Amino acid sequence: MTGDVSAVRWAAAPTTKGRMMRIARRYTKEGQSPYADIAFRLTESEIRNPDGSVVFRAEGVEVPAFWSQVAADVLAQKYFRKAGVPARLKKVEEETVPSWLWRSSADEAALGALPEKERSTGEHSSKQVFERLAGTWTYWGWKGGYFDSEADARAFFDELVYMLAMQKAAPNSPTAMPFCLASPSGISASEAAYCASRLGFLLGNRRTRTP
Repeated sequence: MTGDVSAVRWAAAPTTKGRMMRIARRYTKEGQSPYADIAFRLTESEIRNPDGSVVFRAEGVEVPAFWSQVAADVLAQKYFRKAGVPARLKKVEEETVPSWLWRSSADEAALGALPEKERSTGEHSSKQVFERLAGTWTYWGWKGGYFDSEADARAFFDELVYMLAMQKAAPNSPTAMPFCLASPSGISASEAAYCASRLGFLLGNRRTRTP
């Protein structure tokens, strides 16, 4: 990830797995949405052939109000999950994970009550992407024992969401693409395992650098 990472501090923890992170908030406030001071707008995105025919079109794309049209287009065309997101979700309870960080899976009972064509959808808001990425990184950081406390994990999530929304930080595509599969919006076991291995690799590389 590139951008401002000054909020991350490393502390030795010899009796625990690896080293743990203490996160100081720089942009967000505890108990407040990371979007509290960010205005959003709706726009549309499309790709046309030289003959004028439409190749791709998305309406009602929600992005931060200050984002350029180019930024909105890149998000909608490259990073949105365009299909396969269950229209009804339920939380996957885990005793060792804070409830706000629980993954989601398809609610088969609720989906069964919908017409077949309405059972899956795609993403339409940048908030879904921000929370999908930040949520995945925070979830696997928690599972790997990297956070000093639950408050640090929450600060990590909120700060990442804010920095992504404000374009203060962004993963490069090879890093972001795997996490485009893993999300609170219906993550499968195989996707979870892959994301776990990717995050372990990324955090392992981070520990080899000078704090």
